[in-house]
Amino acid sequence: MRLNAGWQSSGMAGDAGVASGRGSLAALHLLLVWATMTAAVPVLGFGLLVTGWGGGTEAAVVAFVLGAPLTVGLLAVAGMSARTVVPLCGSVAGRLGWAVLVFFLGTVGVAAGLAAYSADVDLGSAGTRVALTGVPYAVAAAFFVPGRWVRLGAGAALAICVMYGGFLGPAQAREHQHAAEVARYREHPELLYVGAAPPGMQISHVVVGPAYVGVDYRPVAQNEAGYVGLTMRSQLMPTAQCPELVQKDVTCSVDARGDMRTVRELPGGTRAITLTRHLRHAEAEVNSQYLDEPGLRHLLDTLHPLSDKELERLMREKVIEQGY
Repeated sequence: MRLNAGWQSSGMAGDAGVASGRGSLAALHLLLVWATMTAAVPVLGFGLLVTGWGGGTEAAVVAFVLGAPLTVGLLAVAGMSARTVVPLCGSVAGRLGWAVLVFFLGTVGVAAGLAAYSADVDLGSAGTRVALTGVPYAVAAAFFVPGRWVRLGAGAALAICVMYGGFLGPAQAREHQHAAEVARYREHPELLYVGAAPPGMQISHVVVGPAYVGVDYRPVAQNEAGYVGLTMRSQLMPTAQCPELVQKDVTCSVDARGDMRTVRELPGGTRAITLTRHLRHAEAEVNSQYLDEPGLRHLLDTLHPLSDKELERLMREKVIEQGY
């Protein structure tokens, strides 16, 4: 009985050693697949880019037809190390079939990664992105290894890639894009001012330029006519001053507060009123043919920095844009 127990103990130890050896071979096999494709895929992609740039789509197709079999051949050579680990790699024909399947599945993964990258998903530095090109092929190869834990690991890696590339990464990209857009709008906070909309009107359009901000107010009702314009810009002069020469039918004056009032008489008895007020670091100008002077002064009196909530609303309604 002691002899039988010794044989059983030796058998268990042998089985553990075999399992450990097969695990090491599987890990070496997947590492070799990753290294091979990390080296081959960027070269293939660069070749497609160069030929497509110089010769068009047809040249790129020819380059792929020539390059893909070479890449599959490299994969088949890499599969020789897995002859005792992957059943398909036990014969030449099986190894070629395995290489074709791994190449196809891995290329689908690379295409998905390129789509995610084109959608501004962060995939790290250039070196990291090159290293990631071999990962889909290693994951695909892992599914052909007859080991439960290896396949579970490959499934987990695939799930993580899908989750990040399809959900977490795009959400982070949108957040970064939104933050960058807000930062561009707030590049000159001394100009990003708005006033209370006149009765029956609302902000219809905002343009944020490099040295100005233009705000258009129009009636809420679509069938009504009306317009008020607000322009914030850097101060041209320290104080408001009427020009020495004014056009005919134009009057200009500066009141005790320092506001400059310009009135242009238009045909049909219509008047275009423009009020200009100097603020601390900017100059505000409002003009309208529809709103009277008290209404324009009220708009100037209610000028305030655009709040985060107001900016979010304007961005959500797509009425604010970057100007040039």
